[in-house]
Amino acid sequence: MTQALIVIDVQNDFCPGGALAVTDGDAIIPGINALMQEVPCVVLTQDWHPADHSSFASEHPGAAAYDLTEMPYGPQVLWPDHCVQGSTGADFHAALHTDPADLIIRKGFRRAIDSYSAFFENDKTTPTGLEGYLRARGITDLVLVGLATDFCVAYSAQDAARLGFDVTVRLDLCRGIDLNGSLEAALGAMRAAGVRLV
Repeated sequence: MTQALIVIDVQNDFCPGGALAVTDGDAIIPGINALMQEVPCVVLTQDWHPADHSSFASEHPGAAAYDLTEMPYGPQVLWPDHCVQGSTGADFHAALHTDPADLIIRKGFRRAIDSYSAFFENDKTTPTGLEGYLRARGITDLVLVGLATDFCVAYSAQDAARLGFDVTVRLDLCRGIDLNGSLEAALGAMRAAGVRLV
């Protein structure tokens, strides 16, 4: 009873046809749904941005999507507008089973700071509350799946390992963006952090 499944951002905007679509992002959903039946605790994360979020390229005159900018908390990729609060794009994909979820964590709702990780905002200090929930449930082992491998999954996995959880990432149930080699870099960073990649 000490294991939890963390399902990262399986939302319309990250699936084919979405504003920030990950190739084959919806192909992982049947496997995730099946895995939910095998673990005692399921947590879903949901990107949940205000319409004027500072990570959107549209908020930076002259900038283009996927440009890199400097924020007070460090380098930040500028993204197409995505997962805007209350929008269809922010909804979980219709094929994803949400009923088994014990908890839904919304992240990225503070305008001034992006949040890739399920555990911390991108300043790496502002917590989402997920760690406290898992500790209160007696959870020690985490299995991570979802979108995208090289951003939200990788950041979540590294933070979880740093916090002392036993972390496995199911690569077959993740898909990556691979922005300028970001996928290989993320895999290396996860391995270095002690994350098991299977």
